[in-house]
Amino acid sequence: MKTRNSRALWSRVLVVLGSIAMVIGGIDPMEGSFIILPGSLLVALGTWLGLSERRLIAYRVAVLILIAIGVGALWALSAVGGFGGSSGLSMWWGVFILPYLIGWSMGMWGPGSPRWLLVSGIGVGLWYLAILMMVFRNPNIPGDSMPGLVIGGIGLLTIAGCLYRFLNRHAPIKPS
Repeated sequence: MKTRNSRALWSRVLVVLGSIAMVIGGIDPMEGSFIILPGSLLVALGTWLGLSERRLIAYRVAVLILIAIGVGALWALSAVGGFGGSSGLSMWWGVFILPYLIGWSMGMWGPGSPRWLLVSGIGVGLWYLAILMMVFRNPNIPGDSMPGLVIGGIGLLTIAGCLYRFLNRHAPIKPS
């Protein structure tokens, strides 16, 4: 009995710490990748440790895999000098980073997300929309608005997903 209780406690601690890391890292998604990747690992590990449903474990492992693939691409592209502009690599190389951003968003509004995480996801999504507005207010950078559009799109996806989860929570059944 004690082992099951300590396992459940560790599960909750890992999921909460990992979720906090994903929110904090999401404020600056490029630099925050060093926080988001281990955070998603903690969430997946905590879900597995808590003996959750297999579908929830599979979902959170899929989020981890998406984030790992995208972060790996981000770090690899950064190591070779980036993409777009004067780097010599087309902006299309940025497509390989998309799994990271999509996985992060899915981690915010996925099944089992507590209310505080949904509200935090909406906050970060609004920040991404603010980044999009900053990109459009600076017309001195022609052709470099694509990353801003992607971040804005991820912001909308995150807000929509969090609102959907928040509004469609099952209300408790009241006894008659």
